[in-house]
Amino acid sequence: MLTVEGLQASYGDSRVLFGIDLSVARGEVVTLLGRNGMGKTTTVRSIFGLLRPRGGRVSIDGRDLTAAAPHLVARAGLGLVPEGRQVFAPLTVEENLIATARARGKAKWTLDKVYALFPRLKERRRNMGDQLSGGEQQMLAVGRALMTNPALIVLDEATEGLAPLIREEIWSCLRHLKAEGEAILIIDKNVDALARFADRHVVIEKGRVVWTGTTPELIATPDVKTRFLHV
Repeated sequence: MLTVEGLQASYGDSRVLFGIDLSVARGEVVTLLGRNGMGKTTTVRSIFGLLRPRGGRVSIDGRDLTAAAPHLVARAGLGLVPEGRQVFAPLTVEENLIATARARGKAKWTLDKVYALFPRLKERRRNMGDQLSGGEQQMLAVGRALMTNPALIVLDEATEGLAPLIREEIWSCLRHLKAEGEAILIIDKNVDALARFADRHVVIEKGRVVWTGTTPELIATPDVKTRFLHV
């Protein structure tokens, strides 16, 4: 579904990414792991055309979309749950969900299905975006991305700053999405929670991939977590 090859990126003269390689197949859950400031969000920004890469290639279903405009990346089938959630504060919950809705053939995700996944959003559907708790805003951000009916959904800092109970609701949602056959790329720091359902993991350090492997391989290599993730 998604293939990233030799991705390079910078902010001005400051190089951040030095040849990132990763891929996500249909129905696969892949994590992008690393400490703060290692280039995870920059990788996401480069994939989505929010930052123009200095080199490398981003392709979706074999189609080269390197440095394509964000709306073209979205049309190609990628949905984003951005770091910080970024819900539309002046809109109600329901307006947030409808604003970005897009059907691809027979729509898999509808308003009713998102409300079934997150009943709390249905209860708060007439509340404004800035009247929600952090956890509710994250649910809304996930629901909003699903309403684009993406072929692959990307979550940047999926549970950052959330209370443990709300965090578990997000993990439960992601496990459900995997069971539904969704392809997912997740950035998060909760390695143990991710290892319960993710298929593969990519670890980056200072803008370079330093380790990649399956969940059993990650569990069998504890020094990866201590060296690169401070776990």
